[in-house]
Amino acid sequence: MTKAGRLFAIIDSLRRRRRPVTAEALAGEQGVSVRTLYRDIQALVALGAPIEGEAGVGYVLRPGFFLPPLMFTVDELEALVLGARWVAGRQDGALSRAAGLALAKIAAASPDALRQRIDEAGLWPVHSRWRESDAPLLATVRAAMRAEKVLHIDYADEKGAATERAIWPAALAYFEDKQIIAAWCLLRQDFRSFRIDRIGAARIGEAGFGRRRAVLMADWWRQTGWDDAS
Repeated sequence: MTKAGRLFAIIDSLRRRRRPVTAEALAGEQGVSVRTLYRDIQALVALGAPIEGEAGVGYVLRPGFFLPPLMFTVDELEALVLGARWVAGRQDGALSRAAGLALAKIAAASPDALRQRIDEAGLWPVHSRWRESDAPLLATVRAAMRAEKVLHIDYADEKGAATERAIWPAALAYFEDKQIIAAWCLLRQDFRSFRIDRIGAARIGEAGFGRRRAVLMADWWRQTGWDDAS
């Protein structure tokens, strides 16, 4: 990798992190010595990159730094194309439209050669049949997750018995033939998974989560992992 490419890679690595990262860790990622990493950081600072560092803590990129889009590798571009096309094919209203718009923005900001690769990627996900009627419900679940507000649902179990649940939705999984909410159930006082196709109605309440969603998700992974819906 050239020095210029390495400098971009260091900035990208710092931008993806929320916490300081040590020089040793950065040097290991780039395959260079710590001394070389120090020189690279000095070069970036001299170029105006707002990198802050403290001995024994590591380096961090101050918020608000804008880096123009980098050149994608072929594999990176194909991954973006396939992922965006998969999401665009879902019956999830705003999210589906956003995927198509995002791919168009990537194409518009890319050089002609990469723009042509997007058109000719030849990667298309195979979509199973989804219920279009689920789109508003999926949007409501995502809104509750973003706001970290309790979600009230009318839910039917596998035997058809109906219950009313108040949940803290931590994550929404999109499988090929169904969507599942991973959530803390206030009725059961435990983690549960809920199938979207078994929810009759949903509304967002005023109360917030008892824990931050990031903490809730971490607890979910530690306790259950992704299980099938109950």
